[in-house]
Amino acid sequence: MSKAFMGVRLRRLREERGLTQAALATALGLSNSYLSQLEKNQRPLTVPVLLKINAVFGVDVQLFSENDEARLIADLRDALSEAQTGESVALAEIRELASNMPAVGRALVTLHGRYRQAIERTQALATRLGDDRPANGLPPMPFEEVRDFFYVRHNHIAELDQAAEALYARASLVPGSLHVDLAAYLAKRHGIRVAFDASDDGEGTQRLYDSRSRVLHLSPGQRPGQHAFQMAAQLAFLEMEDTIRALVDAASLTGPEARALARIGLASYFAGALVLPYIPFLRAAESLRYDIERLGRQFGVGFETVCHRLSSLQRPEAKGVPFFFVRVDRAGNISKRQSATDFHFSRVGGTCPLWNVYEAFAHPGRILTQLAEMPDGRTYLWVARTVTRGHGEYGAPGKTFSIGLGCDLRHAAKLVYSKGLDLGHTRVATPIGAGCKICERPVCPQRAFPPIGKALAIDENRHRFVPYRTA
Repeated sequence: MSKAFMGVRLRRLREERGLTQAALATALGLSNSYLSQLEKNQRPLTVPVLLKINAVFGVDVQLFSENDEARLIADLRDALSEAQTGESVALAEIRELASNMPAVGRALVTLHGRYRQAIERTQALATRLGDDRPANGLPPMPFEEVRDFFYVRHNHIAELDQAAEALYARASLVPGSLHVDLAAYLAKRHGIRVAFDASDDGEGTQRLYDSRSRVLHLSPGQRPGQHAFQMAAQLAFLEMEDTIRALVDAASLTGPEARALARIGLASYFAGALVLPYIPFLRAAESLRYDIERLGRQFGVGFETVCHRLSSLQRPEAKGVPFFFVRVDRAGNISKRQSATDFHFSRVGGTCPLWNVYEAFAHPGRILTQLAEMPDGRTYLWVARTVTRGHGEYGAPGKTFSIGLGCDLRHAAKLVYSKGLDLGHTRVATPIGAGCKICERPVCPQRAFPPIGKALAIDENRHRFVPYRTA
């Protein structure tokens, strides 16, 4: 553990527990003077003290996590880049806020998120209605609430993960025949018959459960792995109802639509955890050096399913590589984004065209790798590939996405995709950003918009290859 000065967090813990400084010092076996120095940031918080705090108060050590601090710094940079106060906020000041006053930082990020959501939705409504109405602080949309719920949980739902792993062992499930085994389990345990006869209603129905006849109708056009996933999702509603309800209740979602979407999202999480059980999947991933296609063949699932599961392997006592997962379309819309750590997904709108998740559309079905450096100097290894789906009817539109899976450079050597890359020389990394509106790079030929809050260097007598140069 590096030196961590977290006096404000320590004082906050003491105040929340209603303890005096002397009482806390006694509980931790420390002298009053030493505790006072910790709270004043005159001494760093050491591992032994942190372990004592955990043992005495049962406090999650993530309260003092540097990864959480990095995530907060990224979110604060996003929020403050739009403040337009006439002065810039230095990165050193943002780091100080995130380190010593994280609650204040999170409050600022929350306020900024609500502000942006209100502005963007109001502008969209005004355009549709032909009425130029001002922003009025609309609440977040249901899917945004659910997306943020998973983001805050680092895309790891321990309760569902453990339950899925226990069921996998209890039902003696094995890869390869999972669709057969789950059909038999549904019949024996719940009296449900699985029929591969879901009618095509023009929308490509993949799963339909009839509770009266106790028949689960699945699309015959799906692969065995997809059938297994749909059966597992139905099992979540049958056997994990209490757990899912408790998770939704604790999420403080604002309306019935958000709650329903959260239930579906949690059922899908359970399905992924059952089809790809935590410890067996983690061991296979490590032994195969996170080779996505080999993992897909071993467990009988597709590229996207493997990538999504890899982004959730954050059990405290058995962590995998902390991945970031995205799914984008050709227009640049991010329909899925999950982060096990601190990669900065922009919420202002737009992403970087230099990112290999967009180049993947030019090479369908081919895995592309990229070393990418963000403006803050951190470098990541990204893997991207397209996936295409249809529902079997000639002339019917399908859907194509690019799937991106990334990790910090320090984990890159664990991945088979680092083969042939010079991980020791980050100057070969492609400079990317979180989105043109907040990207601080002064020289980028792909820039689509000027950065928010930056004065432009405009010279009508000179035309440059690089657009929107800042002063």
